[in-house]
Amino acid sequence: MDADIGNDDVSMRPTRRRAHPKRAILALLALLLLVNLAASLYQLPLNRVIERRFCREYYSAHDPSVIDENGTIDEKLCKIDAVQQRLAWLMGIMDTLWIVGDFVMTIPLGFVAEKYGRRIGLWLNIVPRLFMLTWTVVVGYFEESLPLKALVAGPALSVLGGDCVFNSIIYSLAAGLTDDNVVRATYFSWTNAVSYVVTFVGPGLAGATMTLSLLLPLWIGICLLLLAIPIIALIEDPTQVPPAAEDEQRRPLISSPTLKAQTSKTSLLRPVTERICTLHSIIRSHPRNFALLLVSFFLTSLASSDTKLLAQYISKRYHWIFAWAGYLLSAKAIVNFTLLTVVIPGILRSRSVSDSSQSRSLSDRDNVRYARICLAVSVLGALAIASSVTIWLLIPSLLLYSLGAALPVFTLGLLKSPSVSPNSDEPSVLAGAETHVFSIVMMVKTLGSLVGAPLMATLWVRGIATGALGVPYLVSAALYLTAIVVFAGIRVR
Repeated sequence: MDADIGNDDVSMRPTRRRAHPKRAILALLALLLLVNLAASLYQLPLNRVIERRFCREYYSAHDPSVIDENGTIDEKLCKIDAVQQRLAWLMGIMDTLWIVGDFVMTIPLGFVAEKYGRRIGLWLNIVPRLFMLTWTVVVGYFEESLPLKALVAGPALSVLGGDCVFNSIIYSLAAGLTDDNVVRATYFSWTNAVSYVVTFVGPGLAGATMTLSLLLPLWIGICLLLLAIPIIALIEDPTQVPPAAEDEQRRPLISSPTLKAQTSKTSLLRPVTERICTLHSIIRSHPRNFALLLVSFFLTSLASSDTKLLAQYISKRYHWIFAWAGYLLSAKAIVNFTLLTVVIPGILRSRSVSDSSQSRSLSDRDNVRYARICLAVSVLGALAIASSVTIWLLIPSLLLYSLGAALPVFTLGLLKSPSVSPNSDEPSVLAGAETHVFSIVMMVKTLGSLVGAPLMATLWVRGIATGALGVPYLVSAALYLTAIVVFAGIRVR
């Protein structure tokens, strides 16, 4: 999704766009909270719905005596290799399908949102999420009528927008609320903090409600997504607001991507092709630092794909039920939340005060330094998780790994750095590139997830077969280490 949705006309309406930044960021954070919490409530019950069905099939053929008169099986008996390997494959297929649809349709949906407004793009994004949760409820409820493979149809509607589309809108809007590096980094910290609020509330809430009813977390998620619909209506869409007279006088002679999209009457193929060419030219117009930053985004997104395995990893390796795994993941996320809401904003505020007389490039050097620290901590955390032979060793390992969660705050903060900006002094070039940067970044991160989903699923299945259950996290550590090497090449002025 183009990051310029509702943010293209940077030079057209600066006063109006930033008149109420606090109100704007609160609306974005509320939407982010509802959508991400619904997604978080989906994962644990989905794992259990699949595992329960595979477990029943296995014991029906091999040991029917463990199945009670109600057709239920003790969940701890389902942690055998034959069941967990099938669970890993199906989860990997579903994750990959969701990401593929999202990635392929990012640019076409960017044009649609520019032409009809960003709220349309956000509303479209709610549709596949609602369908996926509702379809899981249907398949889970009608176990005797619908085959388990029918779940694969759940992610099919990601062609209407997924995480790449959603995040590119959120981050571009957050970035467009201010021109100050420190404030922008603080906004990024808040958006990441909301995501981690979800990660500690979501698994715990899912685990607690699963004990009451397996499908209850999915019903809660559906209600949250329905609540997100009116929240989207509260978000001001600059592309749909008639300009004031003074804004009309400021309007540049050149056409922005949004104006071109809104006035275009051609088929969808032509503007999509033009957009691909535009994104390619923007990448080429940036210095080497931008290319290195994109490579680091790809590598870290690929490495962080291991987080989707954590519930399965904890459940299988330590023979925990999924509800218990949810509680542990919630405890891990408390560290992330504290880091992103208290520690990082405090560091940024102190830096802003102490370096108020210094050049802006000092802030860029701080971003690079802190990003490298986060990458190093991620390497150590992934290695610790891979080598944790007991649950008591895993707990501090998860806490160590969570300390690297602040990485996006610093890497996203570099995107508007003078050292990463295009090699041009023309305002039109700079403005045009700025509006597309977050779209490019989210596409690269989605590409990393697209590669990471099947890779981690394959490594996990292989690890189950060989007994080397920590293999996915060893690979993640190697990828984070590679990202450190790439990041070492970034030079700021």
